Amino acid sequence: MRLRQATLTTFRDLGVTPEIADALETEGITTPFPIQEMALPLALDGQDLIGQARTGTGKTYAFGIAMLQSIGKPRKNRKKPRGLVVVPTRELAHQVSEDLVTAAGKLGSRVLTVYGGRAYEPQVEALKAGVDVIVGTPGRLLDLVKQKHLDLSQITSLVLDEADRMLDLGFLPDIERIFKLIPEQRQTMLFSATMPGEIVALSRKYLNRPTHVRAEHGSDSEGETTPQVRQIVWRAHRMDKIEIVARLLQAEGRGLTMVFCETKRACDMVSEQLDVRGFAVAAVHGDLGQGQREQALRAFRNGKIDVLVATDVAARGIDIDDVTHVVNYDCPADDKAYVHRIGRTGRAGRTGIAVTFVEWEELTRWKMINQMLGLDFAEPEETYSTSPHVYTELNIPEGTKGVLPHASRSRAGLSAERIEDLGETGRTRTRGGGRRREEREERPSRTPRQRRRTRGGKLTEEGTSPVETPEVEPVDNHSRYADETPAIISTGEVEAVTAEPRRRTRRSAVAATAPVADVRREPATIAQPVAERQSAVAERQPVAEREPVAEREPAAEREPAAERRADREQVVSQDKGHEPSFLSTPPPPARKEPERIIPPSPFAVIFQSPDLATDDDEIAPSAATERKQQRRQPRGGNGGGPGRRRSG
Repeated sequence: MRLRQATLTTFRDLGVTPEIADALETEGITTPFPIQEMALPLALDGQDLIGQARTGTGKTYAFGIAMLQSIGKPRKNRKKPRGLVVVPTRELAHQVSEDLVTAAGKLGSRVLTVYGGRAYEPQVEALKAGVDVIVGTPGRLLDLVKQKHLDLSQITSLVLDEADRMLDLGFLPDIERIFKLIPEQRQTMLFSATMPGEIVALSRKYLNRPTHVRAEHGSDSEGETTPQVRQIVWRAHRMDKIEIVARLLQAEGRGLTMVFCETKRACDMVSEQLDVRGFAVAAVHGDLGQGQREQALRAFRNGKIDVLVATDVAARGIDIDDVTHVVNYDCPADDKAYVHRIGRTGRAGRTGIAVTFVEWEELTRWKMINQMLGLDFAEPEETYSTSPHVYTELNIPEGTKGVLPHASRSRAGLSAERIEDLGETGRTRTRGGGRRREEREERPSRTPRQRRRTRGGKLTEEGTSPVETPEVEPVDNHSRYADETPAIISTGEVEAVTAEPRRRTRRSAVAATAPVADVRREPATIAQPVAERQSAVAERQPVAEREPVAEREPAAEREPAAERRADREQVVSQDKGHEPSFLSTPPPPARKEPERIIPPSPFAVIFQSPDLATDDDEIAPSAATERKQQRRQPRGGNGGGPGRRRSG
């Protein structure tokens, strides 16, 4: 059954109890809207119904008043819920809960909101204490049922709010599970702004002879937009849209403004640029923590910020009366999204302005939306931030630039709104940890660490007590400068070395310049002479650190190689019976020259392959020999073969 708009009366005339009517009158709600006037008599009678009306026409009170009145006043011995409202988003759950609490002010009904992003413990404690109505999202409801904290066996009234949005978000399997958990004898109400085919199929499956209530305003179109909203559609360039928005936000008479973007990244980009330009702005999207999302919405309602940049997650359930402008920064995906976006303004009989930007590559999509809704913007006007019609149509003062003057920056900003500790179950995934620069606490400076040097468990001279050092330190013989470690050297050796001029020699001349034989014969001497040690250290140095070749001895002064070899052999033969000192440098290994092999004649045979044949080996016959043997064989073959002639 479809009903047209009826004559407005009071809530008391519709059969609402005095407690609920008085609570609504206290909040200034005295006259019901068309959808409330048509749906309340049927809902109070216990019938299943489908409510369809434009956004912002009071659908929440249409089912909320009937649910609260059917449940009645709370009882102490009744802890399990009797009413259940399923919503698609957290913001809508919070909005519906506030409206139900307002209507149940004098009844004292216990309303609990459950959704993701909050801690489980407060919700579980409230369920144990007892509730009458639960408003929640499908995911958290099923989680609480799975953990056996929530029992839906006594539900008498079920409401699906914004059912088309739940289907778009993929909640249909969760909704079917919820239907299986509640009793079959119940009242089911389904409310939505649009009515796609999936909603009709769902109502036929789970609703019992529902009544279709549809509040219209002069047209039969399901996607009819709010008539109180003046719509403006411009074709704009992507790089110029932020400049147009900055000028639009300085229009005369502008109140709260919502800017809708297609992606979360676009929301962050637009909010950051508007913040740099001096506007009090905040963002709301799915990557924000629940505490940050509620903080932004509270600041927007309280007037601490006047610009809210959001995705379609805020296109439903945001019921704020003072929103005067809605900006579609990105073209909506379809006609339903467009209707819900611009429905955030012009609510409850007020007027508003909706500005939509369409880029060149989005023209095809916009023409489909325009055709579905029957609008007159098939060819949007090409617009830039310096176009004259921008100032005239939006009532922007002449000479306005894209930066808000400092004298007009009177809003407190998002930092003035406190973030509630909700015990969030997930981490914050926004840039900067989800806080603005003003809110970030500086990390305290680290105190300098007191360090004490110890050796062997005892403090060193830098500490409180010194450490006893041994008189003789061990010497590493394998170190590069082990030979330079001072040893016990006599005074005569030092004087003899200083008196002689210092000469650098090659490794082969060490034996001729230093008295190696005398040092190795005397085991009592601990170290070698200084000259020999210095020459040994010089030999171990890299080539780059040695002196140039020009400073060495000339070739004429060098001893022949044969004499050096003879002296080295003589020293080795003399030292065979003596044991070298542990500090002495080991003698260099004797270098053997390889013997040169000179063949007697260049034509000599160097290698000859061995003959592997033996006397027992038979010589293989040649091909001619094999053919000769075949000719000698008889034609008929041997025995009684097939080639033998038959006798007789």
